[in-house]
Amino acid sequence: MTTSIVTGAAGFIGSHLVDTLLSRGERVIGVDHFNDYYDPALKRKNVAAFECNPNFQLVEGDIQAIDWVALLDNVDVVYHQAAQAGVRASWGAGFRSYTERNINATQILLEAAKDAKGLKRLVFASTSSVYGNAEALPTYETICPQPVSPYGITKLAAERLCWLYHQNFQVPVTALRYFTVYGPRQRPDMAFHKFFKAVLADEAIPIYGDGQQTRDFTFVSDAIAANLAAASVAEAIGEVFNIGGGSRVVLTEVIDTMEQVVGSPIRRNHIGKAMGDARHTAADVSKARNILGYQPQVSLKDGLSQEWNWIRSLYT
Repeated sequence: MTTSIVTGAAGFIGSHLVDTLLSRGERVIGVDHFNDYYDPALKRKNVAAFECNPNFQLVEGDIQAIDWVALLDNVDVVYHQAAQAGVRASWGAGFRSYTERNINATQILLEAAKDAKGLKRLVFASTSSVYGNAEALPTYETICPQPVSPYGITKLAAERLCWLYHQNFQVPVTALRYFTVYGPRQRPDMAFHKFFKAVLADEAIPIYGDGQQTRDFTFVSDAIAANLAAASVAEAIGEVFNIGGGSRVVLTEVIDTMEQVVGSPIRRNHIGKAMGDARHTAADVSKARNILGYQPQVSLKDGLSQEWNWIRSLYT
């Protein structure tokens, strides 16, 4: 039986990954700190879906305080999803938590992984935020990263650490640069969650700037499929891959699609431009398609419908 560790196991993407691995008959060790960046009760709710599964073990604690040498014994794959997320909160006094949870925690995990003889793969969850205002759209992996947020800086630093440990100690690392993942269990600080919640409360949704910014949106099940492929394809070791949804969409058009999903007009409140937000993102996923066999399966409208149903079940 394959044994995997998922860090950030109670989070948005991590909990979906645990669900999928358990459904495949794997043994999963979930690691989560349950910090208060957002309501820990939501994370407990995510974990409730699988915590009674006999193949699941929850390790609750700070990554920097865990005995990784013991935990990695007989582990085949590590999916390192844990991070301090959020672009806007990474400015100012909050920056310390980003350096601790994104850089220092990753270094500690990598340091233990270099001595884990049985480890076949460490899949690192990176982000499109490393690109910033990319010089080419769609963006391919070899473009020079130019983060425009402190969050993006810390994720790029962690990704670079992965390559150092791969090159010097042969840690079998693969990195996935996610482009705006959405779907059920999405964090409450993320746009679609906030928008749908506002619709339920009959409030106007906040839109930063003019609403003409574009994003490549990735449904969570497509991100999970990318992780599974990254953990199993031999050619993925030492490589970084863009994981996007396959289409670039203007924010105002996304809200039009949301109106179709919820069946009513959505009021919009334009506010100032957000510091650290890239103007446009678009993933060139040809490398992931060629090496991982990655092919996004879920359309934006279908994905938004699934998230809307989840939001309604959460708040009504």
